[in-house]
Amino acid sequence: MASTSRTRKGRGRGRGSGSSSLPPPPSTLPLIIEEFFIVVYEDPLVKKKLPNKFADYLHGQEPAKVYLRAADCGPRLWTVEVLFDGQGRMYLDKGWEKFAIAHGVDFGWFLHFKYEGDDVLTVKVFDGTMCRRYYYSDDEDTDDESDDDVKPCIHPL
Repeated sequence: MASTSRTRKGRGRGRGSGSSSLPPPPSTLPLIIEEFFIVVYEDPLVKKKLPNKFADYLHGQEPAKVYLRAADCGPRLWTVEVLFDGQGRMYLDKGWEKFAIAHGVDFGWFLHFKYEGDDVLTVKVFDGTMCRRYYYSDDEDTDDESDDDVKPCIHPL
């Protein structure tokens, strides 16, 4: 009986020589916090705490205010003052209530934020069914500080 040579074909990466094309381990990658979300578990009209990692990302460049833009709701920017509590926590404060009212933000809603730079955050709003709400604006006025009226973005049903 002749002996046969069997070669085993592995299922894994093996320990072969040669250069590895694997990405670096996560601990060596730069931390870039551009997107995050919050879930509204308390009164939707009171100041909102943003994630600590996002506050850390802005360390040394803490803005006094940010500009919120609802995704798909035209060019309007909502000016919102930012509060830092000295403990590394960051909050959306004065101006948040107007944004929340205009977009109908309610308990259990999910808000996705994307930092666009220059203190601008684009916000996607998801309602209690976890479905995204799309808004449009028929308002030509893009300066929210020109009057005290809350001009809502419109959510088509």
